[in-house]
Amino acid sequence: MKKTLYVSDLDGTLLDKDSQLSWESVEILNRVIEECGVNFTIATARTPATVMHIMERVHTRLPYVVMNGAAMWDKESQHFLNIVPIACADVTRVCDIYESYGLYPMIYRVKGEKLEVRSYGPISEEEKYFVEQRRYLELKKFYLDDKNYKVNDCDTLLIFAMNRYDTLRPIYNTILTDTDCASVIYHDIFDESAGLVETYAPGVSKAEAVRRLAQEVSAERLVVFGDNRNDIPMMQIADLAVAPENAVDEVKAIADIVIEPNYMNSVARFILEENSNPKI
Repeated sequence: MKKTLYVSDLDGTLLDKDSQLSWESVEILNRVIEECGVNFTIATARTPATVMHIMERVHTRLPYVVMNGAAMWDKESQHFLNIVPIACADVTRVCDIYESYGLYPMIYRVKGEKLEVRSYGPISEEEKYFVEQRRYLELKKFYLDDKNYKVNDCDTLLIFAMNRYDTLRPIYNTILTDTDCASVIYHDIFDESAGLVETYAPGVSKAEAVRRLAQEVSAERLVVFGDNRNDIPMMQIADLAVAPENAVDEVKAIADIVIEPNYMNSVARFILEENSNPKI
């Protein structure tokens, strides 16, 4: 049997409808990791601040791909790994683009083993709700509407905005046209009319981080699971790309296999099935 690396997205893929990891999925994953020696990790747009709580019961040995590949996180040492910052000039340019549309993004900066999230102008109603859910996390601190903040950081990993999808689409298009930064736009899985834009350093993607990790663990086969547009690059480099039934049409179109919806513990069950009846 070839040495396989399994990598799963979180929201809409490994997690259930409430963005929680079910006890059944935890038990299955721990079983295949401990009894079958499966190499398993996650690749997510989330930061360690929320990932640590979600994954705390899973006995993973490998680092997590976080922030769409802008960094990795070692849960044992509680350290960021392989950080890829955005150049200062690119941070300024992207922020100028937002301002030309009358918006102010949130700037994610690494400070030790924590993240500082800063904005220097008003945030949207969608962003207010997003922040309220995360305001008291241990590994993330928000500094919002700070009009004295100067956008000149060289330790920025992510420029983030959440608003109406139609409002963000022209901003996203301008970022792609006027910069070399990696950027992704997608619909909020809980509200189709809302959107998120994430901008990273050139070349950053889940695919690059996963490719690097596969080399580090000497994997001979890569299996990935994803449901949204930011998962497409890593699905395209996989030996086997798997999408849950609830995935967006673009993802299902490129998937090799479509399995049951995320709320059926389908990712964990698929991995268990492969390792209970290996045919590889």
